[in-house]
Amino acid sequence: MSWFLLLIAGLLEVAWAAGLKYSEGFTRLWPSVFTLVTALGSFVLLAMAMRQLPLGTAYAVWTGIGAVGAFVFGIVMMGEAASAARIASAALIVLGLIGLKLSSAV
Repeated sequence: MSWFLLLIAGLLEVAWAAGLKYSEGFTRLWPSVFTLVTALGSFVLLAMAMRQLPLGTAYAVWTGIGAVGAFVFGIVMMGEAASAARIASAALIVLGLIGLKLSSAV
């Protein structure tokens, strides 16, 4: 269950990162509200996952999901560059996340 909570927390991190972009520096009300709500949800679920997962593993996986998710969101939804070097770099992050999961005792 803690891994599932961590996955959802990571996806919420992607959501609040996207919301942060759309809030235009917290100058737009509803994107700002969305950003704050999803950020709070992400932090709460991360804290719940950390009850059973090691700090380093949970935090690295959470930020990794957020980083790769935001990267994919930027390419798909915002037309950001999708060069081979950028994709390979994101793939390395994913490999690191898989390694952390496989080497975790929980």
